[in-house]
Amino acid sequence: MKGEDEHYWIKIAQQIQAIAQSGLTYSEGKYDIDRYQQLKEISIQMVQHYTGEDYRKIVNLFTKEDGYKTPKVDVRGVVFKDNKILMVRESVDGKWSLPGGWADVCLSPYENAKKEIWEEAGLTVDPVRILAIFDKMKHDHPPDIYHTYKLFVLCKGISGELKTGIETTGVGYFAENDLPEMSLERNIPTQVKQMFRYRDDPSLPTYCE
Repeated sequence: MKGEDEHYWIKIAQQIQAIAQSGLTYSEGKYDIDRYQQLKEISIQMVQHYTGEDYRKIVNLFTKEDGYKTPKVDVRGVVFKDNKILMVRESVDGKWSLPGGWADVCLSPYENAKKEIWEEAGLTVDPVRILAIFDKMKHDHPPDIYHTYKLFVLCKGISGELKTGIETTGVGYFAENDLPEMSLERNIPTQVKQMFRYRDDPSLPTYCE
């Protein structure tokens, strides 16, 4: 089952899982704990139904965290050269995205962007500005078990030579009207095209949903 209905029910499952996780963190009564465990199981079954993912994978990825549930953070680096934007081809699906990935602990958003660009594209850059903070659930990405904030960081001061990394099989610059097939789990065309608006008008304020 695909489409808007699927996204809606995965969102409901995420909310149920967040309530269950918070309840398990702060509750002490055994009956309350049992009820929250039941809610947690319901959320897993809902995600499995609407995504078709393996049950154990959902348990490991969706419910392995302890404590209060918060969104995950994905950081993408935005690099322009000759009016083209830097993109990398993901080894996992053979499609393209802005260099980036999950934010590492103990690194700031700027440090994460700089690290990802170096590891995935072979370039050394200076992060200068957060251009946008997207809520992944509000965009046309494939259904995801995580609620994710996506930070797009403008970077300049380019040095080094383009080269692939462990997680990439291609790297290059692309014009706005000649974008490659994108890895939609990571970026969608409208987001990348919005980055070109910042290239055209640097005075635009940071976009945040």
